[in-house]
Amino acid sequence: MDKIKEMPKEERPRERLLKRGVEHLSDAQLIAIVLRTGCDSKNALSLAMELLNHFGSLSNIALASVRELRNIKGIGDAKIAQLKASFELGKRLVSETSKKDVVLNDSNDVYRYVFTRFHGVMKEMFYCLMLDVKNRLICETLISIGSLSESLVHPREAFKDAIKVSAASVIFIHNHPSGDPEPSSADIQITQRLKNTAEIIGISLLDHIIIGDNKFVSMKKRGLI
Repeated sequence: MDKIKEMPKEERPRERLLKRGVEHLSDAQLIAIVLRTGCDSKNALSLAMELLNHFGSLSNIALASVRELRNIKGIGDAKIAQLKASFELGKRLVSETSKKDVVLNDSNDVYRYVFTRFHGVMKEMFYCLMLDVKNRLICETLISIGSLSESLVHPREAFKDAIKVSAASVIFIHNHPSGDPEPSSADIQITQRLKNTAEIIGISLLDHIIIGDNKFVSMKKRGLI
């Protein structure tokens, strides 16, 4: 396989990007730029195409574990780090952009705002969204990672940042890696504790939403808040 530098200039990914713009590159060409180099038998573009063929999509490459990526000949730790960093930067950019002027009036708004971050996540993650009096998002914080319990989601920690930013209300969110968003008894108990704490400190608890596979449950709509 010819090296990329031996290809015609207009076909080289990096030169094509600089001359025509990033939007004119294919997924494989963009990945090739991230990888920078190939290996003994493949150039970076061929290696990128093999990644896409093996995993089937960009999202599957992003979700692949280090071990799975190492199984591709020519993909070592340096290239894995480059791939992981590039996907994470994209994810953070989307998150940063989506926070601008976000208004969360109901559970459907919340689900549309957060559902992508839980795709493929195999651990329970518990978030707090903090809102102003017009239900505009002020900021958010990750409170815990792991199965919900009193020790992981203590009301003191759950409301700490909301108090700091003088939030008018909060929405709690967590996911069920099983894909089934039906509340467990622990979910219901913790929601009640959070509701009681919210009433004491004067911050409105608007909802506690559980995310599953392409569906969710609103504790408010269930009459549990």
